[in-house]
Amino acid sequence: METFSERLLAWYDRSRRVFSFRGTKDPYRVWLSEIMLQQTRTVTAEGYYDRFLARFPDVRALAAAPEEEVLKLWEGLGYYSRARNLLKAAREVAEKHGGRFPADVGLLRALPGVGPYTAAAVASIAFGLPEPAIDGNLTRVLARTQGVREDASLPSVRRALEDTARRLIDRERPGDFNQAMMDLGARICVPGTPDCESCPMRELCDAYAAGDAEALPVLPVKTPPGEVRLNVLVILWGDQVYLVPRKEALLKGLYVYCLTEDAPSAALRQLRIRAEAVPAGTARHVFTHRIWQMKLYLCRTEEVPEALRPCFYTLSRMEALPIPTAMKAARALARDALSKGACR
Repeated sequence: METFSERLLAWYDRSRRVFSFRGTKDPYRVWLSEIMLQQTRTVTAEGYYDRFLARFPDVRALAAAPEEEVLKLWEGLGYYSRARNLLKAAREVAEKHGGRFPADVGLLRALPGVGPYTAAAVASIAFGLPEPAIDGNLTRVLARTQGVREDASLPSVRRALEDTARRLIDRERPGDFNQAMMDLGARICVPGTPDCESCPMRELCDAYAAGDAEALPVLPVKTPPGEVRLNVLVILWGDQVYLVPRKEALLKGLYVYCLTEDAPSAALRQLRIRAEAVPAGTARHVFTHRIWQMKLYLCRTEEVPEALRPCFYTLSRMEALPIPTAMKAARALARDALSKGACR
């Protein structure tokens, strides 16, 4: 076990990746980066991390922010429930913990949006607690090096992997151990075909010796995402465009154009807007469990009901709103029409 940890950390000291969020033990910064890194490529998260810190340098500054501003800064990162939970957790730390993150895994896990992995990452990196941060990378590295050939999604196997990680983790450098395992899984022990010849752990790897590293870890086959067909109406009135905050759980709180599974004419009638829906292309966006297949329509109207007028925004106000990446094509259509005055 000591050999495993020593070899891993020796490799990490020579080859670690350098990021702006590495090298800090500030729990706020560690927590912020770990939340951003969920379901997001490291190089993408790094830019958002730097911008967030420039605007919210500490947890109290974030806790005082309006949700819309946080969502706007998050725009493009996806999985927006992370941003909402980020704000909730910051407010909880500020109000219940005096602005200081608790140095306790159980209390960290109680924060909104903080699961077992994130709590362990913060605990080990910021507070030096020997908590293994089990994510996809660590699961893959452990399954291969330890020769785990059972379904890694089973609770009993996950517990066994965690127990193994607890035995292997370096007590003096638990944060570096976790980050070394992450780096190894991201760079060498990758999904599919790992680069075993470059791996510092190959002499200790059961799967390398057995020749079945490509087959591990054993995981259930994922169900492909289902398709949802939507019509997206970009409704223009003078120099303004219709946008509303979404109420559904998916993309909740973000501003979207008129989305409907009904015919464009039926959606316009429901809004009591007289306009022709002119086809303006298609778009596609892939979420984790679904795919939006979208048809875009440009609609120009001379008059809108009084009750709807607060839902219309000028180009500059539109650009200031948090709009999801799923609306990228529709936003480009609206931006082009408004900037050219095509709706006049």
